[in-house]
Amino acid sequence: MPQIPEKIHELTVGQLSARSGAAVSALHFYESKGLISSRRTSGNQRRYSRDTLRRVAFIRAAQRVGIPLATIRDALAELPEERTPTREDWARLSEAWRAELDERIKQLNRLRDHLTDCIGCGCLSLDTCVLSNPDDVAGERRTGSRLMVESGTAGQRRARRERAPERTR
Repeated sequence: MPQIPEKIHELTVGQLSARSGAAVSALHFYESKGLISSRRTSGNQRRYSRDTLRRVAFIRAAQRVGIPLATIRDALAELPEERTPTREDWARLSEAWRAELDERIKQLNRLRDHLTDCIGCGCLSLDTCVLSNPDDVAGERRTGSRLMVESGTAGQRRARRERAPERTR
């Protein structure tokens, strides 16, 4: 990995790419989405501050665990612009995602533990389908192998349910 001398306070897009492992096109994309920023030289070349390396590392780590880019952008907007973010800054931001990550871990564990039971099933309404229909929520609404988005107001949906014949599972 190329080393960048300490006296250099700004990085070219190529240097940032080489150091971060992110493709140049990804860096341009991140910039277009407001995740990172650069300044332009008189020759219209991008220059990134050194702390952008940490921001890119944060973006990539957050993406790997499934955090949406909009959420990442909101988190990065809370970081100080005048200094390199500290470990405490990163800890504060990532703490907000703990509950979401815990829920994803729970879902992945459920998938791992019950995947064999559900391959090819497609029921979506059996009490035993803990993956796509935990606690048989869909069975409370309707029977069958498909879930359809209900349209209309809550009152209209309630009236349809009351008119519908008793369902069996």
